[in-house]
Amino acid sequence: YQYPLMFGLILAFCWCSLVCCSRIYMGMHSILDVIAGFLYAILILVVFHPVVDLIDNFNLTYKYAPLIIISLHLALGIFSFTLDTWSTSRGDTAQILGCGAGVACGSHVNYILGLQLDPPPQSLPLSLSSLTVTVFGKAILRLLIGVIVLLLTKVAMKKATIPLACKIFHIPPEDVRRARQRMEVELPYRYITYGMVGFSLMSVVPCLFHFIGLS
Repeated sequence: YQYPLMFGLILAFCWCSLVCCSRIYMGMHSILDVIAGFLYAILILVVFHPVVDLIDNFNLTYKYAPLIIISLHLALGIFSFTLDTWSTSRGDTAQILGCGAGVACGSHVNYILGLQLDPPPQSLPLSLSSLTVTVFGKAILRLLIGVIVLLLTKVAMKKATIPLACKIFHIPPEDVRRARQRMEVELPYRYITYGMVGFSLMSVVPCLFHFIGLS
């Protein structure tokens, strides 16, 4: 979309500052953690930005991309954490990896089905449409339906994955809070649940919008 460059820079700066400051305010990270994370993000951007189109094309078009994506994200989740004690970072990382895998697989399915194709290059940049009552109403309706579908997906997968993981690994399911602190339960629960949330976000919800005429 076409928008003023200064507006984009100000928005990016404000968003980044709020995220960094909130980590310190909540006591989740130190100032040194935030600085290191900021520099690490710049390093990731420098390395991956030149090849992002190649990665995106691979995710969309390669036949076995979903299998590779799921396997890679699972491996990262399993081998990144060998802690004997519970840590919030382990579950958060599994949640991010699962959501990322779900989004990538959902994009692949959309491409295979011919849904949500990118606009042709000659039509870019797109201009923002004027805000009318109809446009605003459709946006609110899409938001409500999307949030409801994603919440239902999360609740359903949570109800299914935690008892199943407890049963497979012979962990008492009575104390769910304690069971979720076990790596054998937490990683499958977070990965599968948020993987399905990501998949629903990219594929299921847009298909629903298309079906009911809210695309």
